[in-house]
Amino acid sequence: MFEEEEEEEEFYQDDFTADIEAFNTMYKNGTFQYMDGDKLEMIIDHFMMSNAYSKARWGIDNALINFPFSTTFKLRKAQILSALGELKEALETLTEIEKLEGLSLELILTKAACFNQLRDSKSAIKYFKLALDFSEPDERDEIYLDLALEYQNVSDHKSAISVLKEAIKQNPKNEVAVYELAFCHDQIGDYQNAIQSFKKYIDENPYSFTAWYNLANAYLKVENYEKAIWAYDYSIIINDDFPPALFNLGNAYLSFGKVQKALECFEKCLEIEGEDGLILSYMGECYEELGELDLALNCYKRSTTVAPHLGDAWLGLGIVKDLQGHTAEAIKLVERAIELTPENASYYHVLAGVYEKIPEFDKAIEAYRVGTEMDPKNEDMLIDYFKLLVEYNPSLVEELWLLSPEFQYSKELDVIRIYAFWLCNNTVDSILLLDELVFMDIDLAKKLFLHFPEAKNIEDFTHRILD
Repeated sequence: MFEEEEEEEEFYQDDFTADIEAFNTMYKNGTFQYMDGDKLEMIIDHFMMSNAYSKARWGIDNALINFPFSTTFKLRKAQILSALGELKEALETLTEIEKLEGLSLELILTKAACFNQLRDSKSAIKYFKLALDFSEPDERDEIYLDLALEYQNVSDHKSAISVLKEAIKQNPKNEVAVYELAFCHDQIGDYQNAIQSFKKYIDENPYSFTAWYNLANAYLKVENYEKAIWAYDYSIIINDDFPPALFNLGNAYLSFGKVQKALECFEKCLEIEGEDGLILSYMGECYEELGELDLALNCYKRSTTVAPHLGDAWLGLGIVKDLQGHTAEAIKLVERAIELTPENASYYHVLAGVYEKIPEFDKAIEAYRVGTEMDPKNEDMLIDYFKLLVEYNPSLVEELWLLSPEFQYSKELDVIRIYAFWLCNNTVDSILLLDELVFMDIDLAKKLFLHFPEAKNIEDFTHRILD
């Protein structure tokens, strides 16, 4: 029985090959001879799927001469015109079909695709929604996916998320929908819901590499490094031939403080990818964390050679040179990093720290000013900035505080203000602010001695905080 089926399949395959050869001969000679409509439809579909639209168009023009009332051929013409970018004529053809035959799923989807190409997302959304009413359940996940992509085009990510969940409900194995769901959650910063969505998907599809990988990425975004490592490990078990997962695993290990583990991941990435500037830069950071400064320097130098426009590599070089005591050279390297990536506020933080060591306080303060204006939510940089002002001119602390209300979200800056008030002989405001901080958060108040160990010699501070 099976042999008969195989022979029948081979027969039809040979027959179709012969039809294609006959069509190609006609196309080459520019002379069309009558063909059976079903055969011609299969041939045109074949060329459309092969993106051979010149042949498909020649075929459809001749098909409509022989079969002028065929709505199937008219629809194929509209689809070919759409693929060739002749959208106005495609829509006119679709409208003509609709008047003759009414709506069909294929017509609606073709119309939606035309509006998509015209960047008319409002109309595309309308027709993709309409297509759902004409579709069978097993067709809907792909329509939901197309609809979600249109919502993304107009930055309506919440609607896209809702639609993508429907797509996954219709087809739990639609991994493209899972990927797009991750993207949408990422766009609106809703990582907790992303985590829940992926966990739910994994419950039903435990071997989905895409789901495990995106779950890990979401955990990484919320800085749950332990869970991120766990999820990346599972994704790599399922698919060990995807370097980005290995790279992100290394990043998670590095953020989690497991530097040696991170280095092993980056080394494996390098074996797979070859000399890669970003991987080498991360390896440099690992060696830097491990105190292997010569190895760090080597990795950063290789990174700048492979990727000369990568700011992080130049910054790493600068940091290592500073640690090795070559401060003047370090400043030039950090400035080079800033030149390449001027929008990165943390680079100015590093530059300010190097100037502090010289010490060149005026230049350090200017670097802090630029960095904190770019990123007023960078608490580590703000704290270092305020501490420098305490050392340089404590009266500037309160002046900056009052001029920059965007800094006032950080309660830890109050710790520094307490000491600045004291150094300016404003003991009343210093003690009032300290008493308020002790009442609200005693652990935060204790950071006064962490930032300024010499403050332990001030009895008004010690008996309030330590007694």
